[in-house]
Amino acid sequence: MKKIYFAQIITLTAFSLTTLAQDKKIDRSTLPAAVEKTVRAQTQGATVKGFATEVEHGKKTYEVQTVVNGHTRDLSIAGDGTLLEIEEEVAFDTLPTEVKAALTAKAAGAKIVKIESLTKKDKLVAYEAATLRGTSRREIQVRPDGKKLVHAE
Repeated sequence: MKKIYFAQIITLTAFSLTTLAQDKKIDRSTLPAAVEKTVRAQTQGATVKGFATEVEHGKKTYEVQTVVNGHTRDLSIAGDGTLLEIEEEVAFDTLPTEVKAALTAKAAGAKIVKIESLTKKDKLVAYEAATLRGTSRREIQVRPDGKKLVHAE
């Protein structure tokens, strides 16, 4: 009985944490003024696809999904309008040789279906690849020099 109860607690905790980290779609009209200002500045020449909020580590962030020149460019913005992160789709053949090699090795035979550069505070901090093996999806990351990250970005 104790094992079943413990398993249920673990399952409910995992579900709660997953639910808290999920994006909640919102309308542009609900953005705080500071966030709207950053959105206007960062989306010139882009097609805005949607908005969402997310709470991570107790802080609410605003997500903006855009398309620029045929590729995705997603923004994460703090409530005060600070641009936290840019995730921008990049083509595999444009990556540095060491990044291509590292992502291919980490994919371990899985198909790389999308690659994004991750930029924080105007600095490229990582490359992230979405992989697919059968129906199993995974994300892998490497530093801009292709080496292993100390922590996930």
